[in-house]
Amino acid sequence: MQSTIEHQCDVLIVGSGAAGLSHALKLADHCQVIVLSKSELSEGSTKYAQGGIAAVFDENDSIDYHVTDTLLAGAGLCDEEAVKFTASQAKACMEWLISFGMPFDQEVNSNGEARFHLTREGGHSHRRILHSADATGAAVQLTLIEAVKQHPNIHLFQRYNAIDLIKNNTQTNHLLGAYVWNRKHERVEVIRSQFVTLATGGASKVYQYTSNPDVSSGDGIAMAWRAGCRVANMEFNQFHPTCLYHPEARNFLISEALRGEGAKLCHPDGTPFMHKFDERGDLAPRDIVARAIDFEMKRLGADCMYLDISHKSSDFIVKHFPNIYRKCRSLGIDITQQPIPVVPAAHYSCGGVMTDSNAKTDIQNLFAIGEVAYTGLHGANRMASNSLLECIVYAHSAAQYIQGNLNNKVINVPIKAWDESQVSNSDEEVIIQHNWHELRLFMWDYVGIVRTNKRLERAHHRIELLKQEVNDYYSHFKVSNNLLELRNLLTVAELIVKCARKRKESRGLHFNLDYPDQIENPQPTILKPKAKSQME
Repeated sequence: MQSTIEHQCDVLIVGSGAAGLSHALKLADHCQVIVLSKSELSEGSTKYAQGGIAAVFDENDSIDYHVTDTLLAGAGLCDEEAVKFTASQAKACMEWLISFGMPFDQEVNSNGEARFHLTREGGHSHRRILHSADATGAAVQLTLIEAVKQHPNIHLFQRYNAIDLIKNNTQTNHLLGAYVWNRKHERVEVIRSQFVTLATGGASKVYQYTSNPDVSSGDGIAMAWRAGCRVANMEFNQFHPTCLYHPEARNFLISEALRGEGAKLCHPDGTPFMHKFDERGDLAPRDIVARAIDFEMKRLGADCMYLDISHKSSDFIVKHFPNIYRKCRSLGIDITQQPIPVVPAAHYSCGGVMTDSNAKTDIQNLFAIGEVAYTGLHGANRMASNSLLECIVYAHSAAQYIQGNLNNKVINVPIKAWDESQVSNSDEEVIIQHNWHELRLFMWDYVGIVRTNKRLERAHHRIELLKQEVNDYYSHFKVSNNLLELRNLLTVAELIVKCARKRKESRGLHFNLDYPDQIENPQPTILKPKAKSQME
């Protein structure tokens, strides 16, 4: 058997978005860090976040208001302590980010003083969204990349997939590191590490229509589940209400900040409709807006609805939304004169790997931060611009905990080499692609914005069949990126369906026609892995 290449570090961070890179920067003065990036360092959901980051900087706002808004948007399922913790840490974390040169937009007040320009989004009672025009995520990503590249203790492994976590066979809750797939050299390697932090993002690629990039395949959630971690609230998949509807604009978001600045959702004939669904109108939380658009599309037999900001001045639109203006203009849509065609698309996973306020999971020395984690912050529906905030707040708290527990001991337990002696190259890669497309299509049809018991049951049966096929493939063929992602997406799809079937009500992002009402005293949906199970 060929020996497996082995690397060593103090902390292995799987993922290179806002959560992973912030975590690396907070740790790097104290230890050796490896950051694993599945694609290029800049690729991930952070890069595509447009709106901004919620934090209290306005003297008329308060942490209590931020907490209240988040709890209301979360539809009765937020963990109040997690919400208070996150909101209270927000300003300090933003000041930390600003210290690295984060270019949040500024304005001059009536006294001639410069201050941050704060916008407002759905669910927020005050203007508290720090932003960098309409491309905040890209600015965050660039700022963090520039910082990590300058730190000698941060080692960047690009184009690497994490395969599975490695635990000590004699101490089942003791972590040793991870098996990883070197995509460039097409080989499995080992990274031995005292701590592992999952910062892999969400799992919206499980749906046919998504705003997320291709890398969002639920890898961290699936890996943690296979290793023995509990997951929670996987039924709450946020569908962003407004993705650009155009054949040449796959995955392009139309920021909620447009509605924060007065844009109206309209029928094809220009008639506004959100006032019929919620007293907050176009500024209602995302779950309500997405269902309203879905309902109106089905009622009218329309391919899309429209978002109109053309009543604002051209100068205002181009200044505040330059990225969206340029993208739409390149497709023949002048948003200063025309409404924007929009549809909902899978956007954010509110559930994930269960963690505490230090991002600790059920496995010793394993952490999860960002969209991969379930902290209790989002409840049944994430409020706009709390996601990047959560990434940075928990990146900091996890790093602080790890710093206090570093012992610099080399774990000498031998790690079993990866055995590929009994497998061969697949000559049927097209089958994996077909399975992948089948999964994403039936998840969209059966486990989408509106669900029923029968649709969930159908999805469950389809997943069981596909799972057996993938397990057979995984046993007989060499590792590939598509195979790894399909395996993880199937695991995540199964977890979503299991959680959805357990919730006998409609709440937040989970809407089941067979259970249209809400129950009293709702609880998180928690799944615990069965012993010695890979996919259950």
